[in-house]
Amino acid sequence: MTTPRSFSLPCLLRWLGFFVLLFPSFGWSDNNTSVVTYKQFGAVGDGLTDDLPAIVAAHAHANEHGLPVRSDPTATYHLGRQALTAIIKTSTDWNTSRFIIDDSQGVEDHKRSLFEVQSMFEPVPLAIESLKIGQKHLDARPDMDLLVYVENDNVRRFIRRGRNVNAGTAQREVFILKTDGTIEGAIEWDYDTITSVEARPIDPETLVLSGGFFINIANRMIQPEGYNYWSRNISINRSNTLVDGISYQPVGHTDFGHPYRGFLSAQRAANIELRNCRVNPHKVHETIGAAGLPVPMGTYGYNFGLVVNFTMKGCRMGDIHNTRLWGVVGSNFMKNVLIEDCRLSRMDVHMGVSGYYIIRNSTMGHMGINAIGKGQLVVENSTIHSERLIKFRDDYGATWDGDVLVKNSRWVPPVDPGSPVSLFGVRNDGTHDFGYPCSMPTKIRIEGLTIDDGPTREGVSSVTLFDDPSGAIDPNLPHPYRATKRVEIAGLKTTSGLTPRVSNSSKVGETIPVSGL
Repeated sequence: MTTPRSFSLPCLLRWLGFFVLLFPSFGWSDNNTSVVTYKQFGAVGDGLTDDLPAIVAAHAHANEHGLPVRSDPTATYHLGRQALTAIIKTSTDWNTSRFIIDDSQGVEDHKRSLFEVQSMFEPVPLAIESLKIGQKHLDARPDMDLLVYVENDNVRRFIRRGRNVNAGTAQREVFILKTDGTIEGAIEWDYDTITSVEARPIDPETLVLSGGFFINIANRMIQPEGYNYWSRNISINRSNTLVDGISYQPVGHTDFGHPYRGFLSAQRAANIELRNCRVNPHKVHETIGAAGLPVPMGTYGYNFGLVVNFTMKGCRMGDIHNTRLWGVVGSNFMKNVLIEDCRLSRMDVHMGVSGYYIIRNSTMGHMGINAIGKGQLVVENSTIHSERLIKFRDDYGATWDGDVLVKNSRWVPPVDPGSPVSLFGVRNDGTHDFGYPCSMPTKIRIEGLTIDDGPTREGVSSVTLFDDPSGAIDPNLPHPYRATKRVEIAGLKTTSGLTPRVSNSSKVGETIPVSGL
């Protein structure tokens, strides 16, 4: 006969702890004091009731007590139309919950974010009198690593040209100041005068936003001239933030509407990473730009500015070739950008990136790779479907102060086989002051590239390395465009069997040493 086994209380507690480790959701309820839920603060989750007030209250409680937040996996939360923002300072798990953002009518403040991720720390005093290009050290020893923002409002950079012409923006950037005084994200400009400084401690722990499916019924705003950007988004102003597995789908577009600033938006932060996100783009609308001419209005699903160390991994979207939908990623004033294992219609750095800009193991769609800045630009093991392999934006001078490496990649230009196309978009006629000297990349190296330029044929190739760098021809122009010093090519193949040319301008071809063609 088997004798029943007895357990002491400590033994039972150990077994219960082991069971919870194996099955962490077992026993989870709204009364669990280690996690905050929206239901605890009155959220209904039926897709009709405005749950934003309850969500705001839940995060406020979580922030006060340092607790994580977890939504109901089966709920559909309607985020209403009130001018409210949920402040997030703790990790949040939205798992399989749905969120409805209805912008079709009656929104109280369309420029307000729905969620804002903030630091636990307030800014601290920091005095900086001047900075030099490339500077890597300050005579300061902060108690914590700081994200530092500096600005000289007396100097204008990025003086835009074209249909969205403007007078430029103040010289500005961010960097990380470590406790030993070293700088991460080397200084990009000289600052003889600094008119504004902000130093914010970097939270040592990573805050994680995970899951959630957001459905956005698009706005129908009518405004014939100019831009009127909407937010109604997730804004991140905290360093060391990871966004994992968020999905976003805009629906209900009409013939009218104005753009959004980016559903996922990070500003003035360091160490921002996006993983496995799926953010789909909005329909393109049109307005009258600053030059008095029609321009398309673009909504970026992702919008980032003044970020040091930005990474996207495993991010996907729907149709990357649909020209009626705007390119999905836009950014400004960035340092160190890595895009890896992604499938996106566009990756764009408008007003500059410095350090490194790397596209790796990825596929880019109809709006491709856009670049302005300095440092190392790398395209590796990637496929690009756009009019240029890399477009250096001509509205900002088509400038890249540094080297470019293209390695083991494929370029599929979406044009007729006989139409002229160029690997590198470098249009600058040398007549406009962009607020900085402009240059083509110093050195370009191609190590394995296949150009899908149509079927095998005879004749002269329609493919050139460069399109129209006419400002690099005449050194007497008011704002000359510095030419590339050298192009090195190894392992370049074309499906047509024809050898690409340097440029449609023979003078440009004569000034650029090319090896490997």
